[in-house]
Amino acid sequence: MQVVVFKLPQGGAQSCVFDAHITKLHQDSSLARDRSCLTVAEDIDRYTVFSSNRRSTNRPKVTLMNRAPANTKSDAETSVTPDRPFRFYDNRQKYLAFINTCNEKWQVAKRAAQELAHLRPSPPALRVFDAGMGDGTVLSHTLRALHQHYPTLPFYVVGKEISLEDIRLSLEKLPDRLVEHPASVFVFTNLYYAEAPWLTPRDEKKAANVNWKVVELDGSCAYEYGQQLGSMDDFLVDAWQVTASKKTGNPMYVKPSILVIYRKDQRFLLDSVIPQPGKRADFDLVLASQPWRARMDAKFKVKYVLGPLTRALGPAGRLLAVHSIGSDPGLELIREIWPDEDPFQVNRHELLRKLREMLGDEAKNFEVGASADDQAIFQFRMHTLPDEIAESIGTSTLFAAWNAAIYVAQIEDQRLEAALATGSYLEATARILHKHNGLWFNDEGFVISRKPA
Repeated sequence: MQVVVFKLPQGGAQSCVFDAHITKLHQDSSLARDRSCLTVAEDIDRYTVFSSNRRSTNRPKVTLMNRAPANTKSDAETSVTPDRPFRFYDNRQKYLAFINTCNEKWQVAKRAAQELAHLRPSPPALRVFDAGMGDGTVLSHTLRALHQHYPTLPFYVVGKEISLEDIRLSLEKLPDRLVEHPASVFVFTNLYYAEAPWLTPRDEKKAANVNWKVVELDGSCAYEYGQQLGSMDDFLVDAWQVTASKKTGNPMYVKPSILVIYRKDQRFLLDSVIPQPGKRADFDLVLASQPWRARMDAKFKVKYVLGPLTRALGPAGRLLAVHSIGSDPGLELIREIWPDEDPFQVNRHELLRKLREMLGDEAKNFEVGASADDQAIFQFRMHTLPDEIAESIGTSTLFAAWNAAIYVAQIEDQRLEAALATGSYLEATARILHKHNGLWFNDEGFVISRKPA
């Protein structure tokens, strides 16, 4: 495997790529929020006309990854199936609408900060693994908290993410981190859960052809770092290509890629922190926020996600996993349209039982106990202004709430068609918002820790 060190030129325009096929939600959300003078019926008419027009247009099929992970199976599943239905949770615009109208990422980061006092890092660095960065919000907030706790320790931070757009968004958050905490090494990769902590594909052929890039940043301010990171788009477009699993349709990497970033003026200090292929993971903190499809069974979640991440913990390392559990107004809204819908069938207790089974004799090396509900369950909310939940609710608020509910419940696009054909879903949304004076959701978090050496 060839390792190439890049010294990026400063300056240059940052490339931006926008999806020209804006979804129904964003089309309506672009209207002014003060729409109380319009009736729901009038809004439905507008929405139906737009939906009909949009469905008649052709658009390219794309494979994107947002809330949940790629399948970790490989080789035999790499063929693309062009006619596979486009799934809801792969829709970029709906994902962005959700993360910008709800405060889940803030709440997950707040929960993650509670673990930092329990960490016991050892030289040469405090090691963090984010098992699905998304847009980098949870990671950036957690790193701020880590700097407060450990301002002088070098940080080694690995982020797994298969979405090109999310890699771009995460890179935008790096310059400020590199200024506040100069002794940091960041690693972004598109490898699978069983590979990413070790930065090594399991397949020998792929391992010999890893697309490994090292970027040393010149300069002394966030603007200079941002300009250099913004000039990397051609590399990212090539390195973060995806194909689709023939069995599941899940996005899978085309090229196993690893991007290492640090400040050039910190190179001497970070010499023992900068990663090499195949080294042990030994992470002090692993973040796994919404890392799986809700409807997958416990065996799948443990085998392909939770098990590998548990084994990636170093001595006294802690893994925080977070997923949705329902029993909230969001699921109540879903059941107004689909009364028998039950997307959250696997709770933390079942996952931890299955994990103990899978670990076997290894289980004695870990603390795998589930905490009580009052410690495990926390809420996040949809953002609303104090006077938004009035007798007449604005259309953008209704659409934001509906989008959040179907996003969390992971309702596929093809199932939405029948619901969107009538106005019942907006009326149901208004009823739920009035009943609960807003919209909120339940997540549960649980911690797995490796015992000290």
